Amino acid sequence: MIKALLIFLITYFIISAQRISWLWLDRPTGALLGAVLMVGLGVMTLEEAYRAIDLNTIVLLLGMMIIVAYLKVANFFEYLAYILLRWSRSATGLLCLVSLSSAVLSALFINDTVCLLFTPLLLSALSKTRLNPVPFLIALATSSNIGSVVTLTGNPQNMIIGVLSGWGYWQYCLYLLPVGCLALILNVAVIYLFFHKDLAKKGLDHLTPSEPSLDGDLMTRLGLILIAVFLGFTFSRNLPLVSIVGGTAALVFSGVRPSSALERVNWPLLLFFGCLFIVVAGVKKVGVVDMLYGQIEPLLGQSLPSQIVGFSLFSVLASNLVSNVPYVILASQWMDRFSEPSVMWLVLAMSSTFAGNLTIVGSVANMIVMELSRETVHIGFFQFLKVGLTVTILSVAVGVAIMVILFR
Repeated sequence: MIKALLIFLITYFIISAQRISWLWLDRPTGALLGAVLMVGLGVMTLEEAYRAIDLNTIVLLLGMMIIVAYLKVANFFEYLAYILLRWSRSATGLLCLVSLSSAVLSALFINDTVCLLFTPLLLSALSKTRLNPVPFLIALATSSNIGSVVTLTGNPQNMIIGVLSGWGYWQYCLYLLPVGCLALILNVAVIYLFFHKDLAKKGLDHLTPSEPSLDGDLMTRLGLILIAVFLGFTFSRNLPLVSIVGGTAALVFSGVRPSSALERVNWPLLLFFGCLFIVVAGVKKVGVVDMLYGQIEPLLGQSLPSQIVGFSLFSVLASNLVSNVPYVILASQWMDRFSEPSVMWLVLAMSSTFAGNLTIVGSVANMIVMELSRETVHIGFFQFLKVGLTVTILSVAVGVAIMVILFR
């Protein structure tokens, strides 16, 4: 048990300590190191490591990544950002449009991708105005996180939950949609409250972004594929199969060289997921997972409402300590111990996703926005924290209240 626990702690330290200057290892490498140590030091065999990888999760993520990659090739995200910026008539209107569009796109696709593509476009447009870019960048990051909670394909941790929980795509969406909508409204209100002086300034008269080219033929083909995929999500609970069929259809029928899309797939993220499954399986095998749950179980209570509240609070804290994806993989081992496992899967999705808004390092989406904008504008840790802390408290409170009301 000692070996497995040390490997687990080393792995999670590397994953969560990305801001330490001397630590040159990234998250996928840290997870790979942990997986190799689990096998190399005899905690588990290579065959057990192979079996530990949840291929359904990997396949679901890969299929959606391929589709999103083709949307990038078609310049879909760039063109949509251009349309939204042209529609804006005021700074407050721009804030609302940025928040709404990033939330909706993150629900349909993957929030990290939305932030990766929208950030430079938003910065380019705002550079032609007299507006402070900080509230808009914070809105992009926090709204992407909030919007991603609505569907099982909105972010990587939800994809894990979608595969392991048994929830149907639209059935899940039905419960989390009101949570996401209310949280998004609160998010915009909080940002406006903190930055109302900046948003009151005139400055959109020079907002004239250049129009990007859109591959209409490719978008038509992708549109048909996406319709088929979401119909598949509607009538089938086999999300991985639907996703990979959609991704393969894009490769075959897009009329664009597959290499153009495949080189845009986030392969390190797939490695990260696979290795994390091995690390968690290793600590589960020797009883560490049971030991960890035994420590938090007394804090959760016995009734469903108390478990919803307690588990949400614990998930917010744990997601910020070790990052939400590895936490969800770990917490997935505890679901059968709750009185209502199906409900607690929803609670896990809600709380681990909203936890990403607490700090700059709370989610990959946040760090993408900050990293891409750091040469243009500096958003300090505490500047983000004052918004993120407020948004996280309010959104989690709304989510917990709705869950308690729906399932009491």
